[in-house]
Amino acid sequence: MTTRPTLRGSFGMSASTHWLATATAQSVLERGGTAVDAAVAGGFVLQVVEPHLNGPGGDLVAMFAPRGRDPRVICGQGAAPAGATRERFADFDSVPGAGALAAAVPGATTTWLWLLAEHGTWELADVLDYAIHYAETGFPALPRLRGTIAAVESLFREHWPASAALWLQEGDTFTNPDWARTLRLLRDAGGDTREARIEAARRVWQEGEVAEAMAAAAAVPHRHSDGRDHAGVLTAADIAAFRPALEEPMTLDFRGTTVAKPGTWSQGPVLLHALAMLDRLPHLDPSTAEGAHTVVEVLKLALADREGFYGDGRGFTPSGDRAALVGERSAGYRVSEGGYVPPLELDGPPQDGSTSFAGSGEPTVARDGATRGDTCHLDVVDRWGTMVSATPSGGWLQSSPTVPGYGFCLGTRLQMTWLDPASPAALTPGLRPRTTLSPTLLLRDGEAVGALGTPGGDQQDQWQLLYLLRTLVLGMSPQEAIDAPALHTTAMPGSFWPRTWTPHGVVAESRLGPAVLDGLRARGHEVVDAGPWSLGRLSVVTRDPRTGELGAAANPRGAQGYAAGR
Repeated sequence: MTTRPTLRGSFGMSASTHWLATATAQSVLERGGTAVDAAVAGGFVLQVVEPHLNGPGGDLVAMFAPRGRDPRVICGQGAAPAGATRERFADFDSVPGAGALAAAVPGATTTWLWLLAEHGTWELADVLDYAIHYAETGFPALPRLRGTIAAVESLFREHWPASAALWLQEGDTFTNPDWARTLRLLRDAGGDTREARIEAARRVWQEGEVAEAMAAAAAVPHRHSDGRDHAGVLTAADIAAFRPALEEPMTLDFRGTTVAKPGTWSQGPVLLHALAMLDRLPHLDPSTAEGAHTVVEVLKLALADREGFYGDGRGFTPSGDRAALVGERSAGYRVSEGGYVPPLELDGPPQDGSTSFAGSGEPTVARDGATRGDTCHLDVVDRWGTMVSATPSGGWLQSSPTVPGYGFCLGTRLQMTWLDPASPAALTPGLRPRTTLSPTLLLRDGEAVGALGTPGGDQQDQWQLLYLLRTLVLGMSPQEAIDAPALHTTAMPGSFWPRTWTPHGVVAESRLGPAVLDGLRARGHEVVDAGPWSLGRLSVVTRDPRTGELGAAANPRGAQGYAAGR
């Protein structure tokens, strides 16, 4: 029994965390576009319709397999600005979770433009028309968007007037005319060829009017999540210097499938590391008490090594060697083989005592089970076998004040760095902050057979691990695996301000049943029941290279994600 069918067809498939992005991507495929054209158009729509989950001033990580082969990682994660030195943060315990001091160099919009120019076929104007339409004529003001805005209303009214002017709207739909105008600036930048027109748009964004506006907005002192007013350090020179990176993925073979992930500037290797350990262990069904315990304990080890090894330019090789450390009871916090232990602050309220969502960003579920911020995700496969799996994020409307007149704000990815220079992920100008954005490609015999991902901060690779166990080990269909009850551990320092953790913490959906939840508690886990349908927003597209059959599935939680195709 599933909430929806796993879609099957042969023409093209799209799946995302919002039905309007899915419909946009599928529309592009129907009009002759490729998976790249479709993903870029859908990505710009996500910026409009999920502004609390991603934005033009944020970041982007994608996996890309042209015609189903030669998988690559597309890194749209900007680095720390030149002025983001540890000396600048000398009177901080951690990088704030909201405000321009936490802004990495914006990467999302430049990366979408680059992907379209280098690997797409459509004109920029045709791609942007969808997003301009929704920004200008309106899009549904869904409950989670309204809830996020309501949570920061006082912040907007008292400290961020440009945000108040844009987002404190009434009615069932929202518009963003300022962003529609900004998109027209990009669309109308001019040029003699398709590539020249996209390059002209990039220059307007990175070197012209928009870049100047971003830098000017960052320089104005404003309220941050530590309760104080600061100016940011992002400059026009930082913005102009950014270029997306195309990189080789890290891979691991598991049960006949090659799993490809971004490198250690992301948390992607956590998934590979967990799979390598699980391949040596019994009890791999996460819907049983034994299997759920095994998965959680393996994830603790993998996430500990994230803190011990991962950072921009750092090396790490996932292995199954530490599987022997998995015991019969919850181990609490695990120490990395790298030896580094980050500051461990027990879970509690934000440091300023507020309950504001400002800067909360990606984590889908708080440690007490309450729904919080998020990001978004998009997967596309076309009839030629090209796959794109993209996780755009950052630039949340609750991140920083809106850039006046332009309809978007800056991101806060630097909150994921540590101010301790001993950390592999220490704040360093010119280096990328470690990101939780972590899409996945699956291959067999060198050909792409699946693309998937989910929002969820530290949970992204945890929830994708459940999907892979259920499909590759237990033989479930994609929709069955997405619908199945989920869980994750919180027994590690969070990636987002205020960087708290919960010893022995597990958040689980009640549909796992009393036997599983009580079985975890009996093994020493501190279990939070998050309700029946709350964890994960997975989407996936698939392709069978033997037959050419395509498939897609999407998450029903939140009644927002959809798959489409034929």
